[in-house]
Amino acid sequence: MQSEGPQLDTLTRRLAETPRPFLAEPRIRGRGEVELPAVVADLLLAIGGQPPEAAVARAYRPETKGQRNRARLTLISCWVLYDPWFHDRPDFAEPMAALLRETLDPLAALIDAEKFVSDPERREELIRLLLSHLDLRPAGESEHQAADRLKALDSVERDRVIRESKLREERAKARRLREEMASRRAREAAAKANREW
Repeated sequence: MQSEGPQLDTLTRRLAETPRPFLAEPRIRGRGEVELPAVVADLLLAIGGQPPEAAVARAYRPETKGQRNRARLTLISCWVLYDPWFHDRPDFAEPMAALLRETLDPLAALIDAEKFVSDPERREELIRLLLSHLDLRPAGESEHQAADRLKALDSVERDRVIRESKLREERAKARRLREEMASRRAREAAAKANREW
């Protein structure tokens, strides 16, 4: 997050006011309203870049219903990145293209895309994630402030910590159960030995 980017409140307001076309159903196997590769191409052109080649554009097209949420999150992210602050900045074209192609999957696997419009914390998380992947921080923040706030909001990291904690808890329970069973077997063996004497 080396460079200062746009104002956080400008982008959060923009995200909260996401227009209907960016919330519409992405086209999947002939159904849906919005062609995601076309939206990405329009975004890249708006910032002064080139639209993706056909082979690359296919990577944006959802092929299964399982990819629907990622596609919806990509549409919403395109709306955020279409902010005038990014216009005529072609140096962001390739990082944006990569971000939209690769970065949103873990977040989309955890949270419904509409939450990033309706929930204030999720709005801030998405904006900070997008900016950080473009090596930007919100205007007026230091690198340290921006990194700390993104870490505090990071749903993917929080999910990882929760899963690891549950796994450790399950392992501890299994270990206690094994120890209890071994102890009971030892008591039973001792009791049997005493009866035989």
